[in-house]
Amino acid sequence: MKQYILPFAALMAFSSLKAQDQLLAQDHTPTVKHYSEELKNGIIEGRILTTDGQPAAGVSVDLRGTGKGTVTDENGFFQLRNVKPGNYTLVVSFVGLKTQEQEVQVKEAATAQYSLNLQEDSRHLQEVTIRSQRTLNEKPVAIGKIPINPMDLPQSISVLGQEVLRDQQAQRLSDVIKNVNGVYLATVRASTQETFYARGYNLSSNNMFKNGARINTGSMPEMSALEKVEVLKGSAAILYGQVAPGGVVNMVTKQPKFRSGGEISMRVGSYDLYKPSFDIYGPLSQKIAYRLNGTYESAGSFRDKVSSERFYVNPSLLFKLGDHTELVLEGDYLQHDFTPDFGIGSIDNTRIPNVPRSRFFGTPWQYAKTRQSTATASVKHQINETWTLNGSASYQNYNRDYYSIERIQALPNGDWTRPLGRAFNEENYYTAQVNVNGKVKTGKLVHTLLAGADADRYLTGTYAFNQPVTYDMINILDPNKYVPRTDIPAASKTRLVEVPMNRYGIYVQDLVKLSEKFNFLAGLRYTYVQTLGADTLNMVLGKQTKGTDRTDKAFSPRLGLVYKPTKRTSVFASYSNSFITNSGTDVNGNTLKPSVIDQYEVGVKNEFFNGRLSANLTAYRIINNNLAQTAPFLQDGITPNNNTAIKQLTGQTTSDGVEVDIIGHPVAGLSVVAGYSYNFMRYTRTDTTVGSFVTGERLVNNPAHTANGSVFYTLGGGKLKGLKAGVTVAYIGERLAGWNTDIIKTNGVSGLRNRQFEVDGFTTIDVSAGYNWRKLSLLAKLSNLANTLNYYVHENYSINPIPPRQFVATVTYRF
Repeated sequence: MKQYILPFAALMAFSSLKAQDQLLAQDHTPTVKHYSEELKNGIIEGRILTTDGQPAAGVSVDLRGTGKGTVTDENGFFQLRNVKPGNYTLVVSFVGLKTQEQEVQVKEAATAQYSLNLQEDSRHLQEVTIRSQRTLNEKPVAIGKIPINPMDLPQSISVLGQEVLRDQQAQRLSDVIKNVNGVYLATVRASTQETFYARGYNLSSNNMFKNGARINTGSMPEMSALEKVEVLKGSAAILYGQVAPGGVVNMVTKQPKFRSGGEISMRVGSYDLYKPSFDIYGPLSQKIAYRLNGTYESAGSFRDKVSSERFYVNPSLLFKLGDHTELVLEGDYLQHDFTPDFGIGSIDNTRIPNVPRSRFFGTPWQYAKTRQSTATASVKHQINETWTLNGSASYQNYNRDYYSIERIQALPNGDWTRPLGRAFNEENYYTAQVNVNGKVKTGKLVHTLLAGADADRYLTGTYAFNQPVTYDMINILDPNKYVPRTDIPAASKTRLVEVPMNRYGIYVQDLVKLSEKFNFLAGLRYTYVQTLGADTLNMVLGKQTKGTDRTDKAFSPRLGLVYKPTKRTSVFASYSNSFITNSGTDVNGNTLKPSVIDQYEVGVKNEFFNGRLSANLTAYRIINNNLAQTAPFLQDGITPNNNTAIKQLTGQTTSDGVEVDIIGHPVAGLSVVAGYSYNFMRYTRTDTTVGSFVTGERLVNNPAHTANGSVFYTLGGGKLKGLKAGVTVAYIGERLAGWNTDIIKTNGVSGLRNRQFEVDGFTTIDVSAGYNWRKLSLLAKLSNLANTLNYYVHENYSINPIPPRQFVATVTYRF
């Protein structure tokens, strides 16, 4: 690991600090106390309640004259640690409420417990909370690597917190992402994984993160472990290098706490869904806190003979290494066994068959067994009042054992020769990063600086097997026409292909406050990617070969300007350039050049009704100067290509779009999330040779319109206090599926081959209702209320119906 941890950013930032002598002279960072002295210090903890006995969340609790302070959690609890023995004054405050004080005494190595009742009732507090609610434009995201107020950032951001995850009983990441406009679930190949698109681009594993570290997207992440989900739309290349330009998604897990508590829950639902979960946390000592959460899930499906079983555990530890240094150690393990399911497939490659939504065309024995383990260490050090150092290192192991009937592509009469696929894939992934950020002044200009370095190493291993190519024949329109096989064909490993990849990057970004109304952002990243030649071991012949190494490197600049005509409005414009390395080879066996991408974005961010409602508008243009896709044909230009590793650079594509985001709490107890997006991604420059695509044609899996809306209301008073109801609506417009039209040659004459088909747009409506009573809560949901039928389509062989109307309920006890 040491060879991948680059110290460049730290050295650069400290050089900048050295140049700022006047800043260092004002550094008030205290010396870290000796451990034995700290053992004599005490703890102040307690709970803040309203006059009617309800917990007061988000209230500031400060210890006068010490610089120590905290904020109460959702249950009103607070804790102040490492307090010297003596007499103090607790100051309890909240914007819009009367400040209250409490005299406290701290004894040596003891815990002082104090509780305080505000002078307001829960309804008054809730109304004030709404007025001071941190809105869409006031939530810096961890994925941004630096705490910049979104109003000052020339980019669109969405954050979905615990409120959304709990209220909507999120089971999969797609349940969360449907609340982010312009980001949508596009395909679910064999139901083995969820693939999301944004601004016309596939968000692959390069664009998916957990706690800031990339994760493999071959598994379906566990939602019960998450505190929130962050989405940084548009280009994030300066921060993370090779990412698709649509945006990045970061899943933030629940963190340890220095206060004991937790919850247990039980979720049940349609098709034999059973999911018990637990989450406990607390201190192990004055310096160490822990958190442990986990779940077990067993579920059937509306699809015949399809089932799923999951086990997940997520332990973490927080170490207070000093007053200004924290270390978090975290790991998780996911085991997911399920039935691969290619849905109902297609007829003649261009038609969705008219068969029942539940009909399954696989075998009773097919399986996919996924295992994913991660371990992460993160450190945060407050260098002084203005500079912070963050670093992390992560290791991930992912593997899947898979044996299944494959692509469903039937003849016009419904006959289908069932192909077999057997695979075992394993990935070991190491990542490390270090970031330094802070503020300096040069004259009247204020600089918010970020400097960093990161490094990744992938080692992917794929086994090939000697299973039969085909299994048997069935008819997808008439199940009684043939008698299907039920045995499991023997298969043994024949080949191992290992592909190592090393990736390094250094970057610097400066947000300059030119005046109260203008900010200017400039940044630059240098990325170096080394894809080593594949090591191929023929396990039958005992022969090993090595492929050709490839190196890609590029600078990725970013520029942005923000104008704030008022405190509640900001207008921005930005430009970024990035590149994506392309895996695989062309039809001649040569490696592909990277795809270079230009992205332009403008927008306006608004806060209305004294901050109760955020409404943002964004417009963008993304130009991919040479998009890589699977080559339609082999070298002869006639033979169809079924190998996705053989690709071609297909020409220029342009993605234009508009996004509208709305979020707010307009009145007490009411939360609103809504959005609309339009996108037009098409080929804007292609050639006319065989295998090329058609200029002007929209790319597949790219709906023009998507929209979302969610409204939840909770009663804060009266006899029905704690009653909650809500509705969530998601819309995905009409889109093309299959493959884009390409140029072919038949009998020496060039012509167009159309292998695409239209899929109608659809809307799903979920309704929820629940009740909170003291430490208990019950929440129920009826999803897809209208029982809408539609499909997620991967090319033309994995066509999976969306789930029908289903019921799910969760009961939770908090302690």
